[in-house]
Amino acid sequence: MTVWRPPQQIRVKVIGLAWRENRLLAAEVEDDSGRIKGVRPLGGSIEFGETREQALHREVREELETEIRIVGAWHLLENIFEHHGVIGHEFIFAADIELTDETLYGRDEIRYSELDETAATARWFGRDMLRGAGLDLYPTGLETVLWRWRD
Repeated sequence: MTVWRPPQQIRVKVIGLAWRENRLLAAEVEDDSGRIKGVRPLGGSIEFGETREQALHREVREELETEIRIVGAWHLLENIFEHHGVIGHEFIFAADIELTDETLYGRDEIRYSELDETAATARWFGRDMLRGAGLDLYPTGLETVLWRWRD
């Protein structure tokens, strides 16, 4: 099991909001004991010299081995959080995307590996599923921009 702590610097990230009807594709987030504590849409850090669009295409390609189409407006979130006693700070660009590999929409569970070879699992989550399971949606504040989840 990998123990992760936030780096002590501001990070700039991108996440893709892929939808299957009103369900969002998100990776499970575990605590140090391996318990799933929440979910986060797929994406990652923007590398130096890379645009947010390039970063989002690269991150999804690395994780799911598929291309994407960015189909929504960009949202910017600032996330200051605590993870196991360590403060993290990130700015996240989020946009609705479509996956070009349409077979992924038919899979309830998508297993993949992060670049460091950490095993990861993504699923299609509805807001009711998260609430019913007591899971958090990361980054904090993301739910406010998810128009598909508005009442």
